Amino acid sequence: MANSLTTETNVGRTPDGRRLEVSRVVDAPADRLWTLLTETAYWPEWGPSVMAVDCPSHRIRAGTTGRVKVVPGVWVRFEVTDCELYRWTWRVLGIPATGHRVEPLDGNCRVVFELPLFGAGYAPVCALALERLARLA
Repeated sequence: MANSLTTETNVGRTPDGRRLEVSRVVDAPADRLWTLLTETAYWPEWGPSVMAVDCPSHRIRAGTTGRVKVVPGVWVRFEVTDCELYRWTWRVLGIPATGHRVEPLDGNCRVVFELPLFGAGYAPVCALALERLARLA
């Protein structure tokens, strides 16, 4: 099992098929990490590629739409395609993007970003996001 300082990258099976999974055990309750992942106000704090969020909902759910600012002056549209307890996925510019998952463990949790295999180059960004989430938690 990974400790809270180790990020792991593996190929796994998800409800969306085979995905690259970037994960980290975080010394915090699963509910705390779920809040950080689903409340849009927190996204710029942990997401290295998110400068700002424009979304009518404070907390996402399936069907939530909005925009994220990825560089100064550039906003891209998103839609949350699925959101169940401890897992959500989205499309950015209509393209399947990262899945976000929290797995409760004994007193802490594992946070997992699921990437389409074509998005493997984004894994280092996800590792940085996991580091930021661990600090925020």
